[in-house]
Amino acid sequence: MIPALSLTLLSLLNPLELISAVESGDAAFMRLDYPAAILVYDSLQTIMPNNAETLWRLARVHVCLGDITPRDQREPLYRKAEAYARHAIQVDSVNGFGYTWLAAALGNIAMYEGSKTKIKLSYEIKEKLDRAIALNQGDDIAYSILGSFYRALGNISWIEKQLANIFLGSLPDGGYEEAEASLKEAIRLAPNVIRHRHELGMLYFDMNREEGALQEFREAVHLPLTLASDRRRIERMKERLAELGESDH
Repeated sequence: MIPALSLTLLSLLNPLELISAVESGDAAFMRLDYPAAILVYDSLQTIMPNNAETLWRLARVHVCLGDITPRDQREPLYRKAEAYARHAIQVDSVNGFGYTWLAAALGNIAMYEGSKTKIKLSYEIKEKLDRAIALNQGDDIAYSILGSFYRALGNISWIEKQLANIFLGSLPDGGYEEAEASLKEAIRLAPNVIRHRHELGMLYFDMNREEGALQEFREAVHLPLTLASDRRRIERMKERLAELGESDH
């Protein structure tokens, strides 16, 4: 493990050393050691409270930690992620990663809200993802989340949409076609990220395109972990492969 950096030491760092400190937090994140990453980012944020690079990273790590935390303990982590992401956007409105991780946080927060708030959040999520991609067309995570967003819309039946329009308000446009395009773009940008292929495979199952789903799962189960939540995705994909008489070897 990287030793914890004290506030006193961090306050004495020059700009190059501060970059190195951020990199040490990133290294902990890539090792999937989210608590260690938070320690580093928190220390940096204390001495540089308006640094967007630290703030969006804090949003990211809290979303990712929430994803592997017991369900009844996740909401506060997603709420913290939202606050960090909004702060990042406030101090640097052209840093796309703030919008990406705000959308990720809001997508999770929506699970704890009522129907009307869910619909309101759906428009904000779409808006933030569009902004993230406009600022950084190489942001595979934004495309991946957008694909999941459209997949969720595609899974809403016509009658459910009509009822929502009558009683709650209209839903954003989009569905399976847009989901597939977004997820394929995420894979083009980052072909070795498990999440992208898992989501595309799940979409293909929703679309009754079983062979396409199996192809994505066969590739994804052998990819390296980039998120701690990938462990759950690999288990799910292996279960699907086994159910269909497939081997992951």
